[in-house]
Amino acid sequence: MLEILAFLAGSALVLWWSRDAIRLPGTHGFYRFFVWEAILLLVVLNHEPWGKQPFSPHQTTSWVLMLLSIGLALGGLITLRREGKAGEARHEPGLYSFEKTTHLVSSGLFAYIRHPMYTSLLALAWGAFFQDPNLSGSMVAGFASLFLLLTAKADERECLRYFGPQYAEYKQRTWMFIPFLL
Repeated sequence: MLEILAFLAGSALVLWWSRDAIRLPGTHGFYRFFVWEAILLLVVLNHEPWGKQPFSPHQTTSWVLMLLSIGLALGGLITLRREGKAGEARHEPGLYSFEKTTHLVSSGLFAYIRHPMYTSLLALAWGAFFQDPNLSGSMVAGFASLFLLLTAKADERECLRYFGPQYAEYKQRTWMFIPFLL
């Protein structure tokens, strides 16, 4: 019962945080809402074994992925804020203030991957999964991965509309999520 209440409370928070984007199907924020829900579900489903058997292979994998997630999120956010020149000149509805970049960011992590913060969410989802790997968790982590792909594709359409050929060229020389793989 406590797990259901935790999921509902978390979902209410995610829904409030995504309230503008959820009204805009097809935007990256719309798809990202479902990613956050899947990650929340994984955390709630797999909370019991957290910290138990900390040196088992699946726990070690989980913690490495979660630490990677933190590093990617911080590195991406810092670079985006420093170089993206976010401002009200970008009037796209559903964007958070830090997403309203007016300059294409292609340095730091962005020099290698176009979506370090989505890669962070990918690592977080699979990190939560590996806390207690099981069939239902693998389906939820797979759902999160699929919706992260949809999020990134929608984001790229939006960036192509805003940045034009400069973004198209950037796409040609960078990887979506993982250098040399995807």
